[in-house]
Amino acid sequence: MLDLGAGRGIITAALRDAGARVVAVELGEDLVDALRSRFADVRVVHGDATRVVLPREPFAVVANLPFASGTAILRRLLDDPGVPLRRIDAIVEWGLADKRVRVWPSTQLSCYWGAWYELSIARRIPRDAFAPPPSVDAAVLRAVRRDEPLVPPSEAGDYLRLLRTGFSSDAPLRRRLPRGVLHRLGHELGFSPDALPRDLDATQWAALHRALASIRRRR
Repeated sequence: MLDLGAGRGIITAALRDAGARVVAVELGEDLVDALRSRFADVRVVHGDATRVVLPREPFAVVANLPFASGTAILRRLLDDPGVPLRRIDAIVEWGLADKRVRVWPSTQLSCYWGAWYELSIARRIPRDAFAPPPSVDAAVLRAVRRDEPLVPPSEAGDYLRLLRTGFSSDAPLRRRLPRGVLHRLGHELGFSPDALPRDLDATQWAALHRALASIRRRR
């Protein structure tokens, strides 16, 4: 279990007391020294959570992420579907969580992560629950590895290129993608051939990727 941005060890202590094997990652040198003094049975890593070497065996993350680097840390964890991450429960600012989980308008990043993880908000945390309170509310953002990925991890590069093509402008998808495929899948999956990139969710984008990949293989 990883606690990224462990701070003074509140989450680390709860995980340890629950019987988890914990690795606490913290950038602040003074906080690292305090963590090592407090937890003789926890591995404490002095490092940047956006660059930390991730475990090679399946692992989970429970953390209160620094608001300023929340997206960067999530990208470190979620961008590579080959990382053996099973689950994240992370406190992040409300706006970040809301943007990542909402069905519409979708974003390139959410549709990419959504191919391998189910994203949800587990709870809202009001700002006055923190000391000192931040300027915005927070949320527990949850990402759980799908039992069956929407896109094979080996095709992550091709899927990302499709998303980048689709989200490269706000113009309708028919201007950049094969119209025949869009018409057929639009009818099957419930979107218009005139749909904008943000109108499709992760499931629809993944289906579009599979259809285009099938056409390429037949050719």
